[in-house]
Amino acid sequence: MAEHAQQRKYRQEFIAKFEKTQALTRHTVITEAEVNGNEAVFLVAGSGDASAVTRGLNGDIPTRPEDLNQFTATLQEWHDIPERSRFNIYTSQGNGAAMMQRTSLGVLNRKIDSDIRSALTLATQTATMTQTNTATFLASCLDLVVTLSENHANDEEPFALITPAFRANLQTLPQFTSMDYVKLQAFENISKSKAFNWNGVNWIVDPALDGVGTASSTCFIYNRNAVGHACDMERIVTQIGYDDKNDKSWARASAFLGTKILQTSGIIKITHNDTAIIGA
Repeated sequence: MAEHAQQRKYRQEFIAKFEKTQALTRHTVITEAEVNGNEAVFLVAGSGDASAVTRGLNGDIPTRPEDLNQFTATLQEWHDIPERSRFNIYTSQGNGAAMMQRTSLGVLNRKIDSDIRSALTLATQTATMTQTNTATFLASCLDLVVTLSENHANDEEPFALITPAFRANLQTLPQFTSMDYVKLQAFENISKSKAFNWNGVNWIVDPALDGVGTASSTCFIYNRNAVGHACDMERIVTQIGYDDKNDKSWARASAFLGTKILQTSGIIKITHNDTAIIGA
Protein backbone atom coordinates (compact mmCIF):
# COMPACT_ATOMS: atom_id res chain seq x y z
CA MET A 1 0.00 0.00 0.00
CA ALA A 2 1.35 3.46 -0.94
CA GLU A 3 2.28 5.77 1.92
CA HIS A 4 0.77 8.78 0.17
CA ALA A 5 -1.31 9.56 -2.90
CA GLN A 6 0.19 12.21 -5.11
CA GLN A 7 -2.07 14.75 -6.74
CA ARG A 8 -1.47 16.32 -10.14
CA LYS A 9 -2.47 19.96 -10.61
CA TYR A 10 -3.31 21.26 -14.10
CA ARG A 11 -3.18 24.99 -14.75
CA GLN A 12 -6.46 26.01 -16.38
CA GLU A 13 -5.19 29.20 -18.01
CA PHE A 14 -3.36 28.24 -21.18
CA ILE A 15 0.08 29.59 -22.15
CA ALA A 16 0.46 30.96 -25.66
CA LYS A 17 2.79 28.98 -27.90
CA PHE A 18 5.81 30.79 -29.33
CA GLU A 19 4.52 32.08 -32.66
CA LYS A 20 3.83 35.38 -34.35
CA THR A 21 0.28 36.56 -33.62
CA GLN A 22 0.38 40.31 -34.41
CA ALA A 23 0.14 41.99 -37.80
CA LEU A 24 2.58 44.89 -37.58
CA THR A 25 3.01 45.62 -41.29
CA ARG A 26 -0.59 46.81 -41.71
CA HIS A 27 0.47 50.04 -39.96
CA THR A 28 3.36 50.63 -42.36
CA VAL A 29 1.45 50.92 -45.65
CA ILE A 30 -1.48 52.84 -47.11
CA THR A 31 -4.55 50.88 -45.99
CA GLU A 32 -7.98 51.07 -47.57
CA ALA A 33 -10.52 49.75 -45.07
CA GLU A 34 -13.81 50.34 -46.93
CA VAL A 35 -14.04 47.99 -49.87
CA ASN A 36 -17.29 47.04 -51.60
CA GLY A 37 -16.03 44.70 -54.29
CA ASN A 38 -13.17 42.39 -55.15
CA GLU A 39 -10.81 45.21 -56.19
CA ALA A 40 -9.41 48.30 -54.53
CA VAL A 41 -7.97 50.97 -56.84
CA PHE A 42 -5.29 53.29 -55.48
CA LEU A 43 -4.59 56.57 -57.30
CA VAL A 44 -1.04 57.92 -57.28
CA ALA A 45 -0.97 61.56 -58.38
CA GLY A 46 1.97 63.85 -59.07
CA SER A 47 3.45 66.43 -61.36
CA GLY A 48 5.72 64.07 -63.26
CA ASP A 49 8.74 66.19 -62.23
CA ALA A 50 7.35 69.11 -64.21
CA SER A 51 9.14 72.46 -64.12
CA ALA A 52 7.57 75.86 -63.63
CA VAL A 53 7.02 77.84 -66.83
CA THR A 54 6.65 81.45 -67.82
CA ARG A 55 4.14 82.98 -70.19
CA GLY A 56 4.46 82.32 -73.86
CA LEU A 57 4.84 84.94 -76.54
CA ASN A 58 1.06 84.95 -77.01
CA GLY A 59 0.57 85.85 -73.34
CA ASP A 60 -0.86 82.48 -72.35
CA ILE A 61 0.59 80.26 -69.63
CA PRO A 62 1.45 76.80 -71.04
CA THR A 63 -0.57 74.04 -69.39
CA ARG A 64 0.36 70.43 -68.68
CA PRO A 65 -1.54 67.23 -67.91
CA GLU A 66 -1.52 65.74 -64.42
CA ASP A 67 0.58 62.60 -63.87
CA LEU A 68 -2.10 60.18 -62.65
CA ASN A 69 -1.59 56.44 -62.21
CA GLN A 70 -4.06 53.85 -60.92
CA PHE A 71 -3.02 50.59 -59.25
CA THR A 72 -5.45 47.78 -58.48
CA ALA A 73 -5.19 45.42 -55.52
CA THR A 74 -7.32 42.33 -56.03
CA LEU A 75 -8.91 41.01 -52.87
CA GLN A 76 -9.11 37.36 -51.94
CA GLU A 77 -10.89 35.72 -49.05
CA TRP A 78 -8.85 34.02 -46.33
CA HIS A 79 -10.06 31.89 -43.43
CA ASP A 80 -8.91 29.77 -40.52
CA ILE A 81 -11.26 27.39 -38.68
CA PRO A 82 -10.01 25.24 -35.81
CA GLU A 83 -12.56 22.69 -34.58
CA ARG A 84 -12.86 20.46 -31.49
CA SER A 85 -15.52 18.06 -30.28
CA ARG A 86 -17.42 18.88 -27.10
CA PHE A 87 -15.91 15.78 -25.46
CA ASN A 88 -12.44 16.94 -26.44
CA ILE A 89 -13.03 20.36 -24.87
CA TYR A 90 -14.71 18.84 -21.80
CA THR A 91 -11.84 16.49 -21.06
CA SER A 92 -9.02 18.87 -22.01
CA GLN A 93 -7.03 21.35 -19.96
CA GLY A 94 -7.82 25.05 -20.27
CA ASN A 95 -10.53 27.04 -22.06
CA GLY A 96 -10.73 25.27 -25.41
CA ALA A 97 -13.06 27.80 -27.08
CA ALA A 98 -10.84 30.74 -26.10
CA MET A 99 -7.78 28.89 -27.40
CA MET A 100 -9.37 28.35 -30.80
CA GLN A 101 -10.50 31.96 -31.15
CA ARG A 102 -7.09 33.34 -30.19
CA THR A 103 -5.08 31.03 -32.44
CA SER A 104 -7.35 31.57 -35.46
CA LEU A 105 -6.99 35.34 -35.18
CA GLY A 106 -3.21 34.88 -35.01
CA VAL A 107 -3.31 32.85 -38.23
CA LEU A 108 -5.22 35.65 -39.96
CA ASN A 109 -2.79 38.32 -38.73
CA ARG A 110 0.12 36.30 -40.08
CA LYS A 111 -1.65 36.14 -43.45
CA ILE A 112 -1.95 39.94 -43.54
CA ASP A 113 1.79 40.30 -42.95
CA SER A 114 2.51 37.57 -45.51
CA ASP A 115 0.40 39.33 -48.13
CA ILE A 116 2.26 42.61 -47.66
CA ARG A 117 5.66 40.87 -47.67
CA SER A 118 4.75 39.08 -50.91
CA ALA A 119 4.07 42.44 -52.56
CA LEU A 120 7.35 43.88 -51.27
CA THR A 121 9.33 41.04 -52.85
CA LEU A 122 8.40 42.48 -56.26
CA ALA A 123 10.55 45.55 -55.54
CA THR A 124 13.06 46.38 -58.28
CA GLN A 125 15.62 48.28 -56.17
CA THR A 126 18.06 46.05 -54.31
CA ALA A 127 20.89 46.47 -51.80
CA THR A 128 23.31 44.16 -49.99
CA MET A 129 24.46 44.92 -46.47
CA THR A 130 28.21 45.07 -45.88
CA GLN A 131 29.02 43.51 -42.51
CA THR A 132 32.83 43.56 -42.36
CA ASN A 133 32.76 45.72 -39.22
CA THR A 134 30.56 48.29 -37.49
CA ALA A 135 31.77 51.10 -39.77
CA THR A 136 30.83 49.30 -42.99
CA PHE A 137 27.50 48.17 -41.58
CA LEU A 138 26.65 51.71 -40.46
CA ALA A 139 27.57 52.99 -43.93
CA SER A 140 25.25 50.41 -45.51
CA CYS A 141 22.39 51.51 -43.23
CA LEU A 142 22.96 55.16 -44.10
CA ASP A 143 23.08 54.32 -47.82
CA LEU A 144 19.58 52.85 -47.60
CA VAL A 145 18.17 56.11 -46.27
CA VAL A 146 20.17 58.13 -48.79
CA THR A 147 18.76 56.10 -51.70
CA LEU A 148 15.18 56.73 -50.56
CA SER A 149 15.97 60.43 -50.16
CA GLU A 150 17.43 60.61 -53.66
CA ASN A 151 14.18 59.06 -54.92
CA HIS A 152 12.21 61.75 -53.04
CA ALA A 153 10.71 58.95 -50.90
CA ASN A 154 11.61 60.66 -47.64
CA ASP A 155 8.55 62.83 -47.04
CA GLU A 156 8.04 60.88 -43.81
CA GLU A 157 10.06 58.40 -41.77
CA PRO A 158 10.40 55.12 -43.68
CA PHE A 159 9.71 51.65 -42.29
CA ALA A 160 12.04 48.67 -42.39
CA LEU A 161 11.32 44.97 -41.98
CA ILE A 162 14.41 43.24 -40.64
CA THR A 163 15.44 39.86 -39.24
CA PRO A 164 16.51 39.32 -35.61
CA ALA A 165 20.12 38.98 -36.83
CA PHE A 166 19.90 42.36 -38.61
CA ARG A 167 18.77 43.89 -35.33
CA ALA A 168 21.68 42.21 -33.55
CA ASN A 169 24.09 43.87 -35.98
CA LEU A 170 22.43 47.23 -35.37
CA GLN A 171 23.00 46.74 -31.65
CA THR A 172 26.73 46.38 -32.21
CA LEU A 173 26.92 49.95 -33.52
CA PRO A 174 28.16 52.59 -31.06
CA GLN A 175 25.56 54.87 -32.64
CA PHE A 176 22.71 52.51 -31.70
CA THR A 177 22.34 54.16 -28.29
CA SER A 178 23.48 57.63 -29.33
CA MET A 179 20.95 60.39 -28.65
CA ASP A 180 21.74 61.74 -32.11
CA TYR A 181 20.12 58.63 -33.61
CA VAL A 182 17.57 57.37 -31.08
CA LYS A 183 13.94 58.47 -30.89
CA LEU A 184 10.80 57.00 -29.39
CA GLN A 185 9.81 53.49 -30.38
CA ALA A 186 7.73 53.22 -33.54
CA PHE A 187 4.47 51.88 -32.12
CA GLU A 188 2.76 52.35 -28.79
CA ASN A 189 2.18 49.23 -26.68
CA ILE A 190 4.63 47.24 -28.82
CA SER A 191 7.77 45.79 -27.28
CA LYS A 192 11.02 47.47 -28.37
CA SER A 193 12.27 44.01 -29.27
CA LYS A 194 9.72 44.08 -32.13
CA ALA A 195 9.57 47.73 -33.19
CA PHE A 196 11.84 50.69 -32.51
CA ASN A 197 12.93 53.95 -34.09
CA TRP A 198 16.59 54.54 -34.91
CA ASN A 199 18.22 57.02 -37.29
CA GLY A 200 14.83 58.23 -38.50
CA VAL A 201 13.66 54.76 -39.53
CA ASN A 202 10.89 52.70 -37.92
CA TRP A 203 12.49 49.24 -37.68
CA ILE A 204 10.27 46.17 -37.30
CA VAL A 205 11.79 42.81 -36.41
CA ASP A 206 9.99 40.12 -38.44
CA PRO A 207 11.24 36.53 -37.94
CA ALA A 208 8.98 35.38 -40.78
CA LEU A 209 11.02 37.11 -43.50
CA ASP A 210 12.35 34.91 -46.29
CA GLY A 211 15.71 33.30 -45.56
CA VAL A 212 15.75 34.25 -41.88
CA GLY A 213 18.80 32.72 -40.18
CA THR A 214 20.60 32.10 -43.48
CA ALA A 215 23.38 33.87 -45.38
CA SER A 216 20.86 35.53 -47.71
CA SER A 217 17.85 36.71 -45.75
CA THR A 218 15.53 39.26 -47.38
CA CYS A 219 14.74 42.51 -45.57
CA PHE A 220 13.02 45.70 -46.76
CA ILE A 221 13.03 49.44 -46.23
CA TYR A 222 10.20 51.46 -47.74
CA ASN A 223 8.03 54.54 -47.62
CA ARG A 224 4.43 54.11 -46.50
CA ASN A 225 3.14 55.58 -49.78
CA ALA A 226 4.94 52.89 -51.79
CA VAL A 227 2.48 50.11 -50.94
CA GLY A 228 -1.31 49.91 -50.92
CA HIS A 229 -3.10 47.32 -48.78
CA ALA A 230 -6.84 46.70 -48.98
CA CYS A 231 -8.49 44.93 -46.07
CA ASP A 232 -12.15 45.37 -45.22
CA MET A 233 -11.63 45.90 -41.50
CA GLU A 234 -15.36 46.22 -40.80
CA ARG A 235 -16.00 42.75 -42.20
CA ILE A 236 -13.17 40.90 -40.46
CA VAL A 237 -14.96 38.05 -38.73
CA THR A 238 -13.90 36.33 -35.51
CA GLN A 239 -16.71 34.01 -34.48
CA ILE A 240 -17.24 31.04 -32.19
CA GLY A 241 -19.95 28.52 -33.07
CA TYR A 242 -21.37 25.13 -32.25
CA ASP A 243 -22.41 22.30 -34.57
CA ASP A 244 -25.41 20.61 -32.92
CA LYS A 245 -25.46 17.68 -35.32
CA ASN A 246 -21.83 16.66 -34.78
CA ASP A 247 -21.47 18.01 -31.23
CA LYS A 248 -18.46 20.14 -32.14
CA SER A 249 -17.32 23.66 -31.34
CA TRP A 250 -15.40 25.83 -33.76
CA ALA A 251 -13.85 29.28 -34.16
CA ARG A 252 -13.50 31.13 -37.43
CA ALA A 253 -11.40 34.13 -38.45
CA SER A 254 -12.06 35.51 -41.95
CA ALA A 255 -10.93 38.53 -43.97
CA PHE A 256 -10.88 39.85 -47.53
CA LEU A 257 -7.55 41.44 -48.43
CA GLY A 258 -5.06 42.29 -51.17
CA THR A 259 -1.83 44.29 -51.56
CA LYS A 260 -0.22 46.17 -54.44
CA ILE A 261 3.04 48.07 -54.97
CA LEU A 262 2.24 51.69 -55.85
CA GLN A 263 5.70 53.25 -56.27
CA THR A 264 8.75 51.04 -56.78
CA SER A 265 11.11 53.97 -56.16
CA GLY A 266 10.04 53.95 -52.51
CA ILE A 267 11.06 50.33 -51.76
CA ILE A 268 14.49 48.72 -51.39
CA LYS A 269 14.87 44.95 -51.07
CA ILE A 270 17.85 44.18 -48.87
CA THR A 271 20.02 41.06 -48.69
CA HIS A 272 21.46 40.46 -45.22
CA ASN A 273 23.78 37.70 -44.01
CA ASP A 274 22.09 36.42 -40.85
CA THR A 275 25.00 34.08 -40.13
CA ALA A 276 27.49 36.94 -39.75
CA ILE A 277 26.99 38.89 -36.52
CA ILE A 278 29.63 41.60 -36.19
CA GLY A 279 32.14 40.75 -33.49
CA ALA A 280 30.67 37.30 -32.84
